Amino acid sequence: MREKLEQAAELVRESGLDLWLTFDRETAEGGDPILPYLFDAGLTWHSALIVAANGERVAIVGNYDASPLEESGNWTSIVPYVQSIREPLLETLERLLGPNPRIGLNYSTSDVKCDGLSHGMYLTLCEYVKGTRFESAFESAEFILRNLRGVKTPSELLLIRDALKETDQMFDLIGRSARIGATEREIYDLVHTEARDKGLGFSWDPAGDPIVNCGPDSAVGHGLPSSTLKLAAGHILHVDLGLTKAGYSSDIQRCWYVGDSVPSEVNRAFAAVNAAITAGANALRPGVKGWEVDAAGRQSIVESGYPEYLHALGHQVGRVAHDGGTILGPRWERYGNTPDGVVRANEVYTLELGVFVDGAGYVGLEEMVLVTETGCEFISDRQTELWLLHP
Repeated sequence: MREKLEQAAELVRESGLDLWLTFDRETAEGGDPILPYLFDAGLTWHSALIVAANGERVAIVGNYDASPLEESGNWTSIVPYVQSIREPLLETLERLLGPNPRIGLNYSTSDVKCDGLSHGMYLTLCEYVKGTRFESAFESAEFILRNLRGVKTPSELLLIRDALKETDQMFDLIGRSARIGATEREIYDLVHTEARDKGLGFSWDPAGDPIVNCGPDSAVGHGLPSSTLKLAAGHILHVDLGLTKAGYSSDIQRCWYVGDSVPSEVNRAFAAVNAAITAGANALRPGVKGWEVDAAGRQSIVESGYPEYLHALGHQVGRVAHDGGTILGPRWERYGNTPDGVVRANEVYTLELGVFVDGAGYVGLEEMVLVTETGCEFISDRQTELWLLHP
């Protein structure tokens, strides 16, 4: 927690803002997505968590919420209040800000993980500063939020690697357990039973995690596992799985072919998907924009004779599977400005795509990579050949 707060102060300075203000309340009902990076407890009354460019970290909270923040030792000062946050907030802003103040708030039109400030809380802030010199000081803190979530600390990377180890073990269990006649739902239930026994969570809505596809009649995408579709000889078994451990996530896709050998058309599809992932990895390095990485993967799959995939090549992974920030995707309107984000060292991305093989099913792969100073490193145990499930 402290290393993330120290990282936040550096990002405030880099952004050119004077301070970053997270303003929230009743966090048990679903608070700002950035809160787990700032403290471990909950907040009830109106609360202001401030990180200033000068390194000060000030928490203005209701008097009953102050103790956990004080005990953490991560905040320069704790300012408890009883009746209203207005006066302590304005006094703190007056103390910390000089002329022409710039205050970053948690809102974004493109990135849901940067859009934690509710409209009601924004209106409340505007009312508090009405008639003061802070009235026109608000702007988006998107730069800070994206990079605080995205650029991983050493301890965060260790936790992500731990989640990946659990995910590899789960795929091994699937490979050892899946048999002809098993339904998608049975494979899904196997994963959930094992995750529960090991105290693991899921990287997205557990109702659709994992995604399980058995053969050509299974709907590809974020659907629910079928209780009627069964694995059969000649099918591709495709599983998209994300697990969480100690608050950090994985997101991996793997494939098996049911048979004693893989048909040439299935092998060709698998090789094309792998080649596109390699092309994306070769393009991924600090300083490039997300859309440039996607373009490399997109060009590769088309040159292999397959249609373009209808999604981004990759996304960031952290506390959840889709963790916001720069998207390795095309400049489509639905992605807003996220494909124009600049890749940074120590960000963790997926590289993922797939193609459909008539009569067999979906060949989809997803790997996780860590951006290094000069390129990227595969941190998932990369699947380089299609695994067999013998009838």
